[in-house]
This record gives sequence, structure tokens and C-alpha cells, in this order.
Amino acid sequence: MRPLFWTLTGFAATVAVGLALALAYFLGPAEMPGREAVVLIRPGMRLPAIALELQEQGLIRSAQVFVLLAKLPGHTGMAKAGEFLLSSGWTPQEILRVITTTSGIQHRIVVREGLPWWATAKLYENENLTTRPEFEQAMHNATLLQKYGLPGANAEGFLFPETYQMAHTALDGGEAVVEAMLREFDKQAKKLWPQGPPPPEELLRVVTLASLVERETGDPGERPRIAGVFANRLRLGMRLQCDPTTIYGLGPDFDGNLKRAHLEDAANPYNTYARAGLPPGPICSPGLASLQAALNPEANEFIYFVAKGDGTHEFSKTLDEHNRAVNIFQRHRDPAAYRSAPQAKNPPKPAPKPRAGRG
Repeated sequence: MRPLFWTLTGFAATVAVGLALALAYFLGPAEMPGREAVVLIRPGMRLPAIALELQEQGLIRSAQVFVLLAKLPGHTGMAKAGEFLLSSGWTPQEILRVITTTSGIQHRIVVREGLPWWATAKLYENENLTTRPEFEQAMHNATLLQKYGLPGANAEGFLFPETYQMAHTALDGGEAVVEAMLREFDKQAKKLWPQGPPPPEELLRVVTLASLVERETGDPGERPRIAGVFANRLRLGMRLQCDPTTIYGLGPDFDGNLKRAHLEDAANPYNTYARAGLPPGPICSPGLASLQAALNPEANEFIYFVAKGDGTHEFSKTLDEHNRAVNIFQRHRDPAAYRSAPQAKNPPKPAPKPRAGRG
């Protein structure tokens, strides 16, 4: 019996050593030195499919062992959807920890003030977080608009400019992206309307006016004054004659060459040369400062403004003043001549041809 005992003992020891070596092999890094790889875990993706993806990318040696490992006590967390930067030099335990306890790769998207929706969509498309068609579809999602109490048929103007950190969620398409921006607008709006937002028509009016202010100047100190100019022209029944609105109506394929035919085209609903009042909706997403300016325009008597070439504008109360300013600042004549010239006293007639904006 003793020889059989030692034989069985030796066999068991051999098996134990073999199992230990196999376990060490499958629970060790797949490669040394390791290499990095990005793995996309889609929403609803089950653990066996995730493990198979990891094995196919050479990040683990065995999908089956990885699944068994995940079922052991202490590894009960669910894998999260997103992009994960992993390494084949990590153990399966470390890979499991990363995909169950971290948010994965965070993309940093800087959305500046004054962008139309298609330029904003491009920023997210560049990070592979969505596509322009998905973004546009989410912009018109009636359920999403209703959830945030937004007027109009789309989210233009309410995609709040901010720096966003976002993970790739794959199946969400543009909805996750658009909703994050609408949520930020909702948060910022509480600073403007602590008691709650105004009625839909007033909200749309304020955001639309703010979008014009945003597109007309980058100087924070001028925003209330420019809002005041637009308010004056609206009160007097004058057309706003604002280039950025007309350009917006030409859409994302506009080549940058604004022609007289564009300014005379009454079929463009955003053409404030040919149409009275505000355009039908915002032309970009304004920042908080422009929204505040639209809510509290400066009380002034200015009807016109023209760019001076240094990022600021010259404001005028009469058509004669404005024409002189255009001559000086747009045709590079001596500004001192403008300062010393006698100023006209007569108010302008309603709806004059020179525009309100930059001359």
C-alpha cells in the first residue's frame, strides 16, 4: 500500500503544481512588457462579451478565466459603459478593477460662446462622442426639449457654452451630449431667474436677443450697450439689419462671402435686413454675460454701431453720426475728424438702409 500512497501523493502534488502554474499563467499579465489599448464597452454589454473582446485584443489570456474571476467574492461590481485605456501588462484583476470602478476615458470639450449648433456638433464629432446627424436629431428631440421646458422646435441657443468632461457612451448618440448642455443651461438659468424661468415666449425672446449680442461683440463691457441698441431699434420699428442673423440663415455651408443678394433675400427667415423684428430663434449659444445683457439692456439713445478695428465699436445716435463713423473707422480716415465734426441733431427716420451693426 505504501508505494501506492506515494504514487498518489506524487500525482496530487504534480496536479497541484500544474494547477498553480496554470492559474499563475492565466491570472498574470498577457504580455510583458505591456502595450496599451482602448476598449469600448457598450451599454448593456454582458461580461462574457466583454471578456471575449479583451481576449481578442490580447489584453487577457483567457476569457473564461476572466469571467470566473469576476464571479469570485470581492469582484461583484458591474462593468461600466465607456472607453477604457487598458494595458496587456496588467493582471486580469487590475483590468477588472478599472472597468468596474472607474469612468474610463474622459474627453474634454471646450465649447466657446457664440457657436451655432453645427459648430458645436463638430467639436463632439472630433472626439467620436457623436455624429452630426445624431446631434441634430437630439437637438430636435421633442421629449428632451419638453423635459427642460424649452420653447421652439430645437435646442439652438440653449446648448450652454462651457468646458465639458464626457465619457463615450456609444449607444446614446447625440442625446447624452445635448442633454448635458441643456442641463448646464438649466443650472445657469437659475442665476438669471432665481424664482423660475419666464414664460416660453419671453425665454425665447431673451435668448434670441442674447445670441445677437454674443455674435456682435466679444467685448464684455459693450454687451449691455449693444443690447440697448437692438432694444431701441425694435421699439422704433426699425429693422435690426444684423449680418450674423442673415449668415445664420444661410446655414453651415455659407462660404463667408455675404452678398447684396443675401441681404435682399426675404425668403431667409433670419434676414433682419428684409424682415422686421427679432429672427425666429437664437443664432448661436450665448454665454451668461450676453444673457444678462439681454435681460438688462443699457438705457441709451444709440441706434447704430460700427466696428473700430480694435474689437470695440463706435456708437451713434443719428444717421449722420453713423455715416461719419463708418467713413473714419471702416475707410481708415482720421478719428480726430469725427470728434471735431459738428453732430447732427435730427433723429433718423424709421428703418433706414444703413444697418445697426458693424457698418
